[in-house]
Amino acid sequence: MILFFKTPQETIIATEMDHQPSQEETSKLCWLFGGAECIDTRQLDGIYVGPRREMVTPWSTNAVEITENMNLSGITRIEEYFPVSSKDATHDPMLQRMYEGLDQNLFTVNREPEPIKHVENLEQYNEDEGLALSPEEMAYLHTIEKQNGRPLTDSEIFGFAQINSEHCRHKIFSGTFIIDGEEKESSLFAMIKRTTQENPGKILSAYKDNVAFAQGPVIEQFAPADQSTSDYFQVEDIESVISLKAETHNFPTTVEPFNGAATGTGGEIRDRMGGGVGSWPLAGTAVYMTAYPRLEGESRTWEDILPVRKWLYQTPEQILIKASNGASDFGNKFGQPLICGSVLTFEHQEDGQKLAYDKVIMLAGGVGYGKKRDCLKKEPQKGNKVVVVGGDNYRIGLGGGSVSSVDTGRYTSGIELNAIQRANPEMQKRAYNLVRALVEEKENPVVSIHDHGSAGHLNCLSELVEDCGGEIDMTKLPIGDRTLSAKEIIANESQERMGLLIDERHLDHVKAIAERERAPLYLVGETTGDAHFSFVQADGVKPFDLDVAQMFGHSPKTIMTDETVTRHYEDVTYSADQIDTYINKVLQLEAVACKDWLTNKVDRSVTGKIARQQCQGEIQLPLSDCGVVALDYRGKRGIATALGHAPQAGLASPEAGSVLSVAESLTNIVWAPLEDGLEGVSLSANWMWPCRAQKGEDARLYAAVEALSDFCCSLHINVPTGKDSLSLTQKYPNGEKIISPGTVIVSAGGEVKDVRNVVSPVLVNSKNSSLYYIDFSFDDQRLGGSAFAQSLGKVGSDVPTVKNPEYFADCFEAIQTLINKGWVMAGHDISAGGLITTLLEMTFANQQGGIHVNLYDMSGEDVVKNLFAENPGVVIQVSDLHKHALREYLESEGIGYAKIGYPTPKERKIVVKKNEWQHEFDIDALREAWYQTSYELDKRQSMNGMADQRHRNYKDQPLQLRFNDAFTGKLSQYQLNADRRTPSGIRAAIIREKGTNGEREMAYALYLAGFDVKDVMMTDLISGRERLEDINLIVFCGGFSNSDVLGSAKGWAGAFLYNPKAKETLDRFYARKDTLSLGICNGCQLMVELNLINPEHQQRTRMLHNDSHKFESAFLGLTIPENNSVMLGSLSGSKLGIWVAHGEGKFSLPEGEENYNIIAKYSYNSYPGNPNGSDYSVAGICSKDGRHLAMMPHLERSIFPWQNAYYPHRRHMDEVTPWIEAFVNAREWVEKQVK
Repeated sequence: MILFFKTPQETIIATEMDHQPSQEETSKLCWLFGGAECIDTRQLDGIYVGPRREMVTPWSTNAVEITENMNLSGITRIEEYFPVSSKDATHDPMLQRMYEGLDQNLFTVNREPEPIKHVENLEQYNEDEGLALSPEEMAYLHTIEKQNGRPLTDSEIFGFAQINSEHCRHKIFSGTFIIDGEEKESSLFAMIKRTTQENPGKILSAYKDNVAFAQGPVIEQFAPADQSTSDYFQVEDIESVISLKAETHNFPTTVEPFNGAATGTGGEIRDRMGGGVGSWPLAGTAVYMTAYPRLEGESRTWEDILPVRKWLYQTPEQILIKASNGASDFGNKFGQPLICGSVLTFEHQEDGQKLAYDKVIMLAGGVGYGKKRDCLKKEPQKGNKVVVVGGDNYRIGLGGGSVSSVDTGRYTSGIELNAIQRANPEMQKRAYNLVRALVEEKENPVVSIHDHGSAGHLNCLSELVEDCGGEIDMTKLPIGDRTLSAKEIIANESQERMGLLIDERHLDHVKAIAERERAPLYLVGETTGDAHFSFVQADGVKPFDLDVAQMFGHSPKTIMTDETVTRHYEDVTYSADQIDTYINKVLQLEAVACKDWLTNKVDRSVTGKIARQQCQGEIQLPLSDCGVVALDYRGKRGIATALGHAPQAGLASPEAGSVLSVAESLTNIVWAPLEDGLEGVSLSANWMWPCRAQKGEDARLYAAVEALSDFCCSLHINVPTGKDSLSLTQKYPNGEKIISPGTVIVSAGGEVKDVRNVVSPVLVNSKNSSLYYIDFSFDDQRLGGSAFAQSLGKVGSDVPTVKNPEYFADCFEAIQTLINKGWVMAGHDISAGGLITTLLEMTFANQQGGIHVNLYDMSGEDVVKNLFAENPGVVIQVSDLHKHALREYLESEGIGYAKIGYPTPKERKIVVKKNEWQHEFDIDALREAWYQTSYELDKRQSMNGMADQRHRNYKDQPLQLRFNDAFTGKLSQYQLNADRRTPSGIRAAIIREKGTNGEREMAYALYLAGFDVKDVMMTDLISGRERLEDINLIVFCGGFSNSDVLGSAKGWAGAFLYNPKAKETLDRFYARKDTLSLGICNGCQLMVELNLINPEHQQRTRMLHNDSHKFESAFLGLTIPENNSVMLGSLSGSKLGIWVAHGEGKFSLPEGEENYNIIAKYSYNSYPGNPNGSDYSVAGICSKDGRHLAMMPHLERSIFPWQNAYYPHRRHMDEVTPWIEAFVNAREWVEKQVK
């Protein structure tokens, strides 16, 4: 039966149960649904928008699990429906549908599982199902039919198509190219592999796994001793490896951007989880490339170059917003920060071509690490157990792999809609917690591990068992949709699942960890040792039954025959007297413009290991192109990552496009002090190309790959990983074909020797310093392929490149040396927008100061080229104390340079001179132009006029810090020892629920302050195995418990309130007088929901959605008022910088301000300084006695200067920030209680 609950917001929550609920059960549900009313009716009239009935949403999955954790049984599905006034109401047809009334058939899908088909006509089946099999592959399948003496089943054909699709098997990259009648000696893949063969560097694993691994440093592992139960954290040294990976999810993002980009991010994270026999993802990157969004603004004339198309699925503007929302949401909820990214919009029409990113590019990349012990997979042995961890099977992504391999629009929307994804990051976090625990153990029980992606169970589990073979029991696979056929069960692409091969000896221990983490684990089969792979139904019938060798086959090598086509693009014409018009246009291109609309909604602090992310300076603008993460909490060794791409230049010269893409990634990463300089860098190359779309494209791809290979070999760097997506063409019903420009996105990664010494792009307002321009390209300045040309509707054929790779390498190493000497005060690369954009961006994050520039020493007389050319290069700021030594060093190394200017701290303008020519650029006015595009996009994602407030206030809310006079910044001030590895006897516990993602940084902050820290999961409390009797401080950690479904922390609170053992343990803890508690972010929401702070109040505090109704991520200022709290009392009067990252952080305080013990306020009353609209600008409150504290910002991610996005430069030698004092105060208070 289906019950209907009406919420205070007038929405309807439909709840499917297998019995008539009792009054107690109904009351529990009314509480869970936020004070909803159970309507006594079997059907409702009216028009509603809700999820498609055949798609069980992740929201429902989480809601049902919440009810189970509240001891409610028999609930199978919960969905929310929104009343609308008419059928014309806007909704997303990809994910939602319109309902005329709601009744008992709401979840009924009139469909039976299709029987196994034995396919007699392969050719017809190929076209009907959109499998994209080539004639050669069809012939191969006919051979298998003969070998087996029977027709193949639909599961076998469908599965073969997926695992042998271009998407999965990269046949073009491994194929033979015949260009202009000449067969090329090397395949594309061979040319990429050559980079690692010639320059292996520290690579330990390349090309044979989901990620590449390189040797890393010895670091500290901080983890609980036994993760099958609650236990204390320990520190031990491990030998690490560093992982690098980037993945694209172009087709799913084109069709349904939110889930397409979300599962792209999730898939890339799982790739790093599945490296070797398990490893740890650490931080992510993202790139979005679309057609023009056609925002408001008279100056955006470049958007008129092509007429607006009748978009197949979503408009470019919708894709930009929804895709970035999806990628951000997944990372936010999983707990992976996004620390580096890029956006490009492009359309062009010339030379008989229509070029645009109508088939979009969505790249998700990132870095991670693992143990060297675990970086290679082990050999499967007969009898190993096949385990699946994660979510259920749904009709998701069926055909995603093969459909991704053809032009979008080729097949009917029914087939393409089947490729829509379903994202459940919180489920993936649970699976990750299991993998994390196994890797952290003394002995890793994993034999092999793979993620579920394209082709689902079939691809994952067959790769898991390899040549050993295996048999999978289909009755053991989790089924979320009972209408799935055997084919759909075997090959669906439901996300958030991992396949593991486990040594049977360890199986019970693995199950115990999974149960504790609420990670669904299914024992589904075992290896057989007979090189055969099959899926077996309950009746013994095998819908899939092939030899492993037949599956991966000997399908013929792909032959790519093409000829070179020379294309000419008109060069841009210009006049120096139009310079103001030009810079205003360039600064509004999405590629150049401010990315605040992206960074303000994505977590950039979770893990507490982020040493450099996008936002810089006192007003925190996204200016840094280099992301850096620490490998442990000692804050020294780390990983840097950066991106590069140049598809506009690649149109004119695919060779130059590749070289410039590599060069940009390197001039972006150069600001981190790398362990082995340039030779310590590895690259991931992701190729997106419209292969076979028109004559010359395949030849261009070959030229581009060859150029990248040659350039990397000359630089002595390797490309141990990458991906290709070679069907970047969109076809429209009217026959129009739009080709996306051939694009390579390069991700660079390398080990950092000291994360505290990364150079910022923000100019230091010191008049006793100078700016130097260093050109890396050794080429004349050229405007082809530049943002300047694009803003004027041109591409241009005269594109720059790197003429001398050896000189480029020398320049890179010179900058590294200068950074290691400590001479570089600030530095920024020259790329999109040219030198003038670089100089402006160096000043934007300051409220005061400018630059005086003289281009006399720069070659060439063309000032427009001087200012707008994008030849690879950098600008560095160096103190005049070093000017003689600097010149001496650069000249001795043969590095050309030009002193081009100096800061002017009292003038807010950039004055540029070139011989007789002089021009003044108004920094603040140009910052507004640069910010405008971000504002236009932010208006489409922020509610309640918050984008207007942000636009108005961002520049007027600088971080202003004030530390107590007694603060020295040294650990010794608090008698702390970061090398401690023995118990202190002072005990604290972190408490977490499924979806918590901020527990490790909190545990370490407590540990550093002198606590012994116990890891407590809610299952420990619910089962009664943990009673907290020896614990004096508990901390409820941040994250997204239950994905914030039904309200932040509502499900977590339900697990306490409706499980007797957990509730009794909590009540006893709070009844004691020797206890403290702290709730941060999600933990703050929990404490408020449980009414733990002010139980004496008549009117309860509530935590509400941020006023913007979006996730808010920022490093901002807090003011600590006079207060009596145990933890923050000593910081009264301080103004400190801190991270916030939350979606429901608004304190609703119904009583007068004087009735609350306020321990922290946002330093500004208005948005975005007050990021959520909290009453009285409150960021945290405390119980009357000062012992129990709840706050939204993350002090545990702000205890080290290197974690802070802004910290006083004069204090750069500090070891800790004042926030450590809160934890020390707690320890000292507990010490007094237990003596």
